[in-house]
Amino acid sequence: MIRPLLMCFILCVVYGSSKPTDRKSRVHNEEPLSHLKHDDDKNYDYDHEAFLGQDDAKTFDQLPPEESKRRLSIIVDKIDSNNDGFVSEDELKVWIKAAQKKHIFDSVEHQWKDFDMNNDGLISWDEYKNVTYGSYLDPQTESEYNYTHMMSRDERRFKVADTNGDMIADKQEFTAFLHPEDHEHMRSIVVQETIEDIDKNGDGFIDLQEYIGDMFTSEDNEEEPEWVVAERQQFSEFRDKNNDGKMDKEETMDWILPSDYDHAEAEAKHLLHESDANKDGKLNKREILDKYDVFVGSQVTDFGEALLRHDEF
Repeated sequence: MIRPLLMCFILCVVYGSSKPTDRKSRVHNEEPLSHLKHDDDKNYDYDHEAFLGQDDAKTFDQLPPEESKRRLSIIVDKIDSNNDGFVSEDELKVWIKAAQKKHIFDSVEHQWKDFDMNNDGLISWDEYKNVTYGSYLDPQTESEYNYTHMMSRDERRFKVADTNGDMIADKQEFTAFLHPEDHEHMRSIVVQETIEDIDKNGDGFIDLQEYIGDMFTSEDNEEEPEWVVAERQQFSEFRDKNNDGKMDKEETMDWILPSDYDHAEAEAKHLLHESDANKDGKLNKREILDKYDVFVGSQVTDFGEALLRHDEF
């Protein structure tokens, strides 16, 4: 049985003991919508993966055009959350973000049965604790790890994820517990855990020595790699915004959870621009289906791209 957060901790210990010259990062960057090149002059493969997710995009590539359109029509109804007959830019953005998080939802679904011991469709803190730690909390069990401390951290995170305070998690709350970096109300706990991991002198801040020490440990007074010198400069010029020599919670949040370019918003604008025939700033189903090849693939578009690749040779 997999114990996800426990395994995560152990991996972090291994990570922390890796080669001292290896660069380590705590920054939670948003996953790209697709690893394909976005070049609509050649194909819409990037848009298909952004709109559907990688796995579903591959499925659509194998469908006849009419079946591809039929399924897209069903998706359009799902995207139109307010049922006004139109798809707005915001609704597109929400859909794209959800499509990109599908792997997270699938991961939670896969783990769910391991923790929902009484099969009531919920996971209580006691269920999670017993499955994850179990015999590790037995005083007779010898271990180099402090599982009691780990469990306390997990319990604190569980409480933050448990928005109604009953210490019983539904799917949404359990997803926030396992993947806190992807949920706005969990950002503070991600920052708190990061500071606790790095803050060696216990003052509640991350100073330059702690910041560098978390990324790099020198051996035998060796010369620092160039990237370490660059990180020292980054700390002074960008991380420590108030120039007090240390990072507080707000500065740490800016570091590990940066507010980067919103790829989903950009893709929603792009799809709207490509398909909005009457230029009213929203899409009806006919406009989307008329431009179905922008949103999803099919055997025809896949075959056409194969011909194009053949012609190039």
